[in-house]
Amino acid sequence: MKKQFLISFFMAILFTGCFRDIPTPTERKSNLLSLVENKNYQVQIINTSNFNLFSIQDIQNNCKNIKVYIEGDGLAWKTRSVISNNPTPLNPTALKLMNVDKYQCKIYIARPCQYTNSLKKCEKKYWTSHRFNSKVINSYIEALNKLKAEYKNNTFSIIGYSGGASVALLTASKRNDISKIITVAGNMDHTFWTEYHKITPLSDSLNPIDYIKELSHIPQYHLIGSNDKIIPKDIFNSYISYFEDTSNIQSKIYPATHTKNWEQNYKDFLKEINKNEK
Repeated sequence: MKKQFLISFFMAILFTGCFRDIPTPTERKSNLLSLVENKNYQVQIINTSNFNLFSIQDIQNNCKNIKVYIEGDGLAWKTRSVISNNPTPLNPTALKLMNVDKYQCKIYIARPCQYTNSLKKCEKKYWTSHRFNSKVINSYIEALNKLKAEYKNNTFSIIGYSGGASVALLTASKRNDISKIITVAGNMDHTFWTEYHKITPLSDSLNPIDYIKELSHIPQYHLIGSNDKIIPKDIFNSYISYFEDTSNIQSKIYPATHTKNWEQNYKDFLKEINKNEK
């Protein structure tokens, strides 16, 4: 009982910050759309076998490479002891990261059951214990296949925020067209994460550390918040410890918490990486 209370309390703090006046899913979606900087964007639902994924597509030119921004876990818990009925985020951080990226071929993809009117196939386990389940990851694999068929791009760069980092890594591990992976405040080893916080394990979730061989050849950049109490540097340290060859992995610590100060830090990161890659 104590252990269950701990995970409920922890997740409520992580995804709500407070327990009163939580905006409705419709209000949360309106907030998301109000934040989109390029008003020529297209909202599309990407239908897959298991989930319908909400996306915002900002494609301005013929794209050889498309950047895909994957959202965090969202509002998983409504109160200390009640799982949310709808995981749509209060703070769409991955979209805010995409906003500061001036690249002209980019797409935001929410997690299963976020921002969608229909909760078909949406069980609460898919934003708690099963959040990185094979059905979830397969939906992103299908989504990228559909995007590639539509836009005729050659490769994808995948950017994952928080729990979206695991989705990004797991999706990349099953494809051969990923040019790079970027994680921001990323949960890259959920087994270590739950042990670190002494909370209930994410049963029936895949873990990136089990796909090190498939990931080792992909360039990776991991951005870590110096004041992040939710996903501290220890999570990254656990993840990288599984690699024999770390030559494709870079990390940097930024002055940020789990949810604050990432926009400017990410903007600075993009300037640095773009300069280094020229």
